[in-house]
Amino acid sequence: MIGWKIVLIKELEAYLNELVPNPRCELNYGNDYEFLIAVVLSAQTTDKSVNKVTSILFSKYDTLEKLNNVSIEDIIDIIRPIGTFNRKSIYIKEIVKKLIEEYNSKVPNNRESLESFPGVGRKVANVVLSELYKIPTIAVDTHVTRVSIRLKLVPKNANVLEIEKKLMKLVDKNNWSKFHHQMVLFGRYYCKASKPECSTCNLKNICNYYKKKA
Repeated sequence: MIGWKIVLIKELEAYLNELVPNPRCELNYGNDYEFLIAVVLSAQTTDKSVNKVTSILFSKYDTLEKLNNVSIEDIIDIIRPIGTFNRKSIYIKEIVKKLIEEYNSKVPNNRESLESFPGVGRKVANVVLSELYKIPTIAVDTHVTRVSIRLKLVPKNANVLEIEKKLMKLVDKNNWSKFHHQMVLFGRYYCKASKPECSTCNLKNICNYYKKKA
């Protein structure tokens, strides 16, 4: 079974390299703390929505000190369009305070420290480590989960950590970060949750989802 999955992964990687040869994170940011905050805000919403609110937030409060002094109410007014804004506004204030007081205003480059920040779990930490510090990781979000299950790379009931560990075994470590970005973009624009573009997908012959649907 593992051998078959390795063959599938190679076919998947080849196709992703055709579709998304130069993947990149679609969150806009100007420095390390802006990226950390943007990733935290991206939970349960789209990168496009996050970019709209962070363009306002980071323009109006363009330093950590200004963000540290802004009121929760002012942050809520700006990030309201992305939902769960009450909780996320608190996260922003606590992240900024912690960066200033404990990390010399610099986003840390290790998982343990990152996961000590409010709103930062394993997925967010993986994204930050990969994007800011070029540390190989595979962050598992809804897109990576959906594609992995549809291609039967992982069991249907696998949790995000199980999916991450399985993909790390199947994909060469040097390609982890690129593969993560490609899977996200593939799931976002091609293998969508609703109305996936199965008819034009080169993977439909090995896709468990397509076989069941056909």
